Amino acid sequence: MALINGLHLRNVRGDVLGGLTAAVVALPLALAFGEAALGDGGAIYGLYGAVVVGFLAALFGGTPAQVSGPTGPMSVTVAGVIASLTAVGVNPNLGAGEILPMVMAAVVIGGLFQILFGILKLGKYITLVPYSVVSGFMSGIGVIILIIQLGPLFGITTGGGVIESVNRLIDNFQPNGAAIAVSIMTLAIVFLTPRKISQWLPSPLLALLIVTPLSLLLFNDAALIERGMSPLPRIGDIPEGGLTFSMPNIQENLSVIVQAGLVLAVLGAIDSLLTSLVADNISQTRHNSDRELIGQGIGNSVSGLFSGLPGAGATMRTVINVKSGGSTPISGMVHSIVLLIVLLGAGSLAAEIPKALLAGILIKVGLDIIDWGFLKRAHRLSLKTAAVMYGVLLMTVLWNLINAVLVGVFVANMLTIDSITQTQLEGMDADNPLGEDSTSDDFSDAPLPSDEQEILERCAGDVMLFRLRGPMSFGAAKGISERMMLIRNYKVLILDITDVPRLGVTATLAIEEMVEEAKSNSRKAYVTGASGKVKDRLAKFGIKEVVTTRKEALLAALNDIGNT
Repeated sequence: MALINGLHLRNVRGDVLGGLTAAVVALPLALAFGEAALGDGGAIYGLYGAVVVGFLAALFGGTPAQVSGPTGPMSVTVAGVIASLTAVGVNPNLGAGEILPMVMAAVVIGGLFQILFGILKLGKYITLVPYSVVSGFMSGIGVIILIIQLGPLFGITTGGGVIESVNRLIDNFQPNGAAIAVSIMTLAIVFLTPRKISQWLPSPLLALLIVTPLSLLLFNDAALIERGMSPLPRIGDIPEGGLTFSMPNIQENLSVIVQAGLVLAVLGAIDSLLTSLVADNISQTRHNSDRELIGQGIGNSVSGLFSGLPGAGATMRTVINVKSGGSTPISGMVHSIVLLIVLLGAGSLAAEIPKALLAGILIKVGLDIIDWGFLKRAHRLSLKTAAVMYGVLLMTVLWNLINAVLVGVFVANMLTIDSITQTQLEGMDADNPLGEDSTSDDFSDAPLPSDEQEILERCAGDVMLFRLRGPMSFGAAKGISERMMLIRNYKVLILDITDVPRLGVTATLAIEEMVEEAKSNSRKAYVTGASGKVKDRLAKFGIKEVVTTRKEALLAALNDIGNT
């Protein structure tokens, strides 16, 4: 079996077919994402990004069948970068030649961050984001795409973030009749194309091939102006000559650019690794997260040097690639080569594509990104989960992408810790009803063995038995501390940690404090069941009241009571 640069030539026919099919899907999406991210004149930069990121991420990445390129989350993030730079006084007009080099500097820095993530082996941690956060974030991205495409859908120039786009749409609401007609035709094709046709000719490409010629035939600029109507907004002239090296500007607004680069890196990493999981599932393979981050980082860094939009693993293109026969990195590289050929030979044709057509395609993309299934049933599964998901969605749309993820992860983890803590502390309440009339009937779900239960009953309510279960994290420390005052109601304290495989530092301190509290109130205290690392940790903390078994502790307690 031949091997070239780590690429197995075992499935060339399937890889070529998969790459070609993925390129067909990627072409209209790359143009649409470029327009959505950079505004007027930005479509071609989406195609640049698809060529560069797609090729290098496939070559150096860790997910064999993955196809990378501009995606919804990345294009929305780039639009946010432009808004940030505009806020500090940079001219947002691409034609002015001022903002594009700064945006590309953020893309390069974002790629370098991703390479660093891979080198530091952070891939396995990035995918540990709770599903409620991922769902809210992706649905928020979908909502953002829908909102910012409303203007182009009606032929109205908007731009900027969500709030700015809505304000511009309201202030300048003068719909273009030709744009509305193009939008309706596009939406009809992307939503109503029969599956038998779309599986061979993807609906976005079908819309591109049908609607663009019809728009030239039905909505000629001269004819529209003669009838007193506004011309149909189109992509317009695009640079010729293919990819051209362009030095990004990292000298101005460096703090804004670095922050934007970090946002691109984190969101691109999440986007790519989630797609890698999808690729694993449908191709029955296993990706290398850290290598994938390095590959994506190389692709994005080089893309920024050639004025390309940043990219990530693209779910729809990856799925289509695998289903069409692609299984190795060759398919992703073929996808990029096909797009490069299109770039070199079809520039004049791309210039005539209506912006409303791209908006219609993105409306379909936005609706597909929204996690409708989880949105509909989240409240039935868990109110807390639903609150996190909807909160992240709203923060993504109205505030900031990265902050939405960070806050969502923090809140979700706090809720998880609280849930785990309640489970850890269940045994403490189950075995210790207040008062001195404790009998065997008071004990719940995990009763003591009959001989131990008999000893406990002979103690006549003078023994407080706490049974801890599961790994004791810092969250359990609060629950242990809250029960500390109960010690004064008993003569002997027994802490049973037989079912505790791991004891955190904070929880150990709480146990130590509880033992000391018992001793300070002239009570006896025993810790039982410790073994292995748990026993070693107790020894390091100087907790000497340790006995081997719970029965030994109960007998010692019975003896203590008899001597008092």
